[in-house]
Amino acid sequence: MALQQNANQILDLVKAAGASGDLIIDQGQSLSLKAREGALEEYKVSSSQILGLRVIKDGKVGTAYSEATDTEALKSLVEQALLNASFAAVDAHESILANAAVLHTDDEVLCPHEDVGIDAQIDFALAMERNLAAKNKVKNVPYNGVQDNTGERHIFSSAGLSAYSKSRMCAAYAYALVEDGDKNAMDGVGQAARLFGELDLTQIVTRTHENCLGLLEGTPVASGHYDVIFDEETQVQLFHTFAMMFSGKSAKDGVNPMREKVGQLIADRRLNIIDKPLNSAGFGYALFDSEGAATQSTPLIVDGNLASLIHNSATASFFDLVTTGHATRGPKSTMGVGLHQLEIGKGEDLAQDLLGGEYLLLTDLTGLHSGANAISGNFSFGASGYLCQNGERVRAVRGITVAGNFYDMLGKISMIGDQQYWNWERSALMPHIRFADIAISG
Repeated sequence: MALQQNANQILDLVKAAGASGDLIIDQGQSLSLKAREGALEEYKVSSSQILGLRVIKDGKVGTAYSEATDTEALKSLVEQALLNASFAAVDAHESILANAAVLHTDDEVLCPHEDVGIDAQIDFALAMERNLAAKNKVKNVPYNGVQDNTGERHIFSSAGLSAYSKSRMCAAYAYALVEDGDKNAMDGVGQAARLFGELDLTQIVTRTHENCLGLLEGTPVASGHYDVIFDEETQVQLFHTFAMMFSGKSAKDGVNPMREKVGQLIADRRLNIIDKPLNSAGFGYALFDSEGAATQSTPLIVDGNLASLIHNSATASFFDLVTTGHATRGPKSTMGVGLHQLEIGKGEDLAQDLLGGEYLLLTDLTGLHSGANAISGNFSFGASGYLCQNGERVRAVRGITVAGNFYDMLGKISMIGDQQYWNWERSALMPHIRFADIAISG
């Protein structure tokens, strides 16, 4: 009730000043545990609340934020936002949506109740590090953690909008360093779930150890062109690195190479990509965006054709379109656009065909930001993984570079698998894709 009263007080002041506005209130509670050499290295419990106000007056946009909620602080928040707006240039496209919807997510689905004590979570963190450190050839476990985070968002607007979402994510991860003589390798895995009890300590330890040992004997392959399959993690990283290709904001700013290609063929005709925010199995689930606009599935690439860019209300107005429900804004930031939950449609290729013959399975990419140019599509990443033959790992591969042009790669798809997989953070759902003729430097 206090939260609603605070929102009403703020928005009443905004309207009294002859402005319109919307208010984001983010609340969160988090637990973070890390272990080192059998003891807790980090035990951090925190909570937060922050209010972020956006106002529009005379076509000018201003923002301000506050962590305090007393009457004077709320009054100051409105005054600061209005002052900031007074110094801004007129924006003909940004506005507060005429949206009086009431939108609430289901806590039982996204934030289910669980009776779990802190002692059980500490025991998990300590056992994960201890059990992994005791494995053959493991020198140490430099990176590990257990997290339990609950986030809550409320959005109110002067138009009458009231939107609420609350979600929980529990996660655990571990990275181990293994050594054998002068050889060493480091790798790790993670898991995420809505309930702490769904995390599998044994699986994390076993898979991390297996991954590290598998890469220990890795050496470069001969330079050349190979068929390449990115695993469940690296393929998501690759597509997210070039996600700007779908951005209506980057198109508005003139830096999106796909700006003039909506409706055109840009990829293999078997490729279908959709942003699917209403799949509650993933942690990218979103009932509404940061403007409070209801979300929906948005086809991005259909049969290889670019079907749509993603928009907030301002970028949509610029292109004379309607918002696709992809506004992003934090309490301290201005409005942008962003994907919710990327999904690539299943292909028709069975595993025995997808994994037939020789190919490289890449399980790790480095230099994702420094080695990529999202405007040109060019990239050059350090990589490691396995040289495979008919689905079997022949040998580990390390110290190679994979390079090319991502937008050209979309037309070099050889096969798309008939099964989909989540990455460990459950932010994207994709089948394995086999790319042909990819340049590898050994």
